[in-house]
Amino acid sequence: MTFSIVACDLKEKTWGIAVASKFPAVGAVVPWAQADAGAVATQSFANTSFGPRGLELMAQGISADETLAKLLMDDPDRELRQVGLVDARGKAVTYTGSGCFPWAGGVKGKGYAIQGNILASARVVPAMEKKFLATKGDLPTRLHAALLAGDRAGGDKRGRQSAAIYVVKPNGGYGGFVDRWIDYRVDDHVDPVLRLGELLKLHDLYFGKSPESERLALKGKTLEQMTSILKSELYLKKNTTFVNAFNAFIGNENFEERADPNGAWIDKPVMKYLTKKFGG
Repeated sequence: MTFSIVACDLKEKTWGIAVASKFPAVGAVVPWAQADAGAVATQSFANTSFGPRGLELMAQGISADETLAKLLMDDPDRELRQVGLVDARGKAVTYTGSGCFPWAGGVKGKGYAIQGNILASARVVPAMEKKFLATKGDLPTRLHAALLAGDRAGGDKRGRQSAAIYVVKPNGGYGGFVDRWIDYRVDDHVDPVLRLGELLKLHDLYFGKSPESERLALKGKTLEQMTSILKSELYLKKNTTFVNAFNAFIGNENFEERADPNGAWIDKPVMKYLTKKFGG
C-alpha cells in the first residue's frame, strides 16, 4: 500500500528514499539509507529487517542484486514483499512479489529504482520515473518531484495519509557529525506529499547557503527594515546595540547559519522571509 523511489547521486555522494502511503507514519517503516553503502525501501507487508540487513551487506561491497537475493532467500513470505535498493556504485534493483496486491510493480534505471503496490493504476510508476529523470537539482529535490508526480498520477488507490524523505551523505548532518542530511516525515495529513515539499523548502531556508552575490548588506533599506523588526519585536531597546539585538533575534529565529554575527549581512531568502513574517 505504498509507492517509493530509492536513488543516489554519486557525484554528490548522496543516497535516499522518498515514500508515500495510505498508512500512518510510513517513514518509520520503509526508508533505510547509509552513506557510502546505499539505500533500501522495504514495503508491502514490509520486512523491516531488510533495511539494516540490506545496508550491512551493501556496506561490505555486495551489489544491490546480490543483496536482494540474499534478503529474499530465507524469507518464507518473499512473494508478499516489495523492495527497492540502490548500492554504493549506483546499481539498482526493484522486486515485486507475486502476492503483492495490484496494481503492483516497479522500474529501475541507472542510480534509481521505483516501486509501488495497491496503486491507482499502472501510470503511477512511469510518471515518477519521467519526473525524476527530467528534474534538475539535488537529490532531495528530484526525489520529492518524483513522489509528487506519482501522487498526482493517482498514488495509493486507497488515498493519502503519510509521506517521508530520507537522504544521507558523508558528514551531511547538522554540524557535520553524522550522515543524516535530510530526514522529514509527515505522519498523518490530508495532503502529505505536498506538505513534505513545504518542509523541504523550510530546510533550504534554515540550512541552505546563499552565494556571496546574494547576500544583502545590512545598510540602507535593508538596515531600516531589520531595525524596524528588531524594535517591533522588542529586541532593540535602550542601551542595546544593533549587533546584540540582531544576534539575539537571529538566534531565536534559528538563522545563525545564514547571517553575519557582526551584523554586516544576511542571506536574501532569509530577509525576504523575515520581512514577510514580521513586517519591517
